[in-house]
Amino acid sequence: MGKEYIIPACSGIKIDVKQDQSITVIDIEGGQVVDFFAEVNGNANEFLSTGVTIDCNESLKLNIGDIIYTNLYHPMMQVLSDDVGEHDLLHPCCRTEMYDFFYHNGEEHPNCFDNINKALEKQHVIITPVNLFMHTKINANGKISVEEPISKAGDKIILKALMDITLGVAACSVSESKCNSGKCSPIKIIID
Repeated sequence: MGKEYIIPACSGIKIDVKQDQSITVIDIEGGQVVDFFAEVNGNANEFLSTGVTIDCNESLKLNIGDIIYTNLYHPMMQVLSDDVGEHDLLHPCCRTEMYDFFYHNGEEHPNCFDNINKALEKQHVIITPVNLFMHTKINANGKISVEEPISKAGDKIILKALMDITLGVAACSVSESKCNSGKCSPIKIIID
């Protein structure tokens, strides 16, 4: 049995993962986005890059078998299994300024940018995580819209670590839109 972590709604956690361990991310209640970020152990300047991941996979979507890459184009994780098949690679972490821009309520609002930086004890200038279970619709005219997640209670994605990494993961804090089905809930991670 692996080690289990519960991440309460609107909070973040740091988890060390060894090469070849599996990472299972479970949407406990359904409809909850997970801001999923990682750094390479021993190199603070190498971290998960959704831009490089899009580039190397030649896709805006993650599929089973796809690799998640670092900013230095090194394979970091591989998708082994996925109940949902809908994840966002485009949006940066929610942050105070985003809440101010869209909802005029950034002050004191919990956010994934601060939650991940605090968990990692770092200060990344920007974090663009893999937003697990986030449903971003990309229209033919290039416009995007954030839709309600299609993940149901208990749905999961399983990844394999391809190197020693440190995860910085947050249960997304946006309750003002369809992003988390209008409410925020906890998530579970199992490391095997």
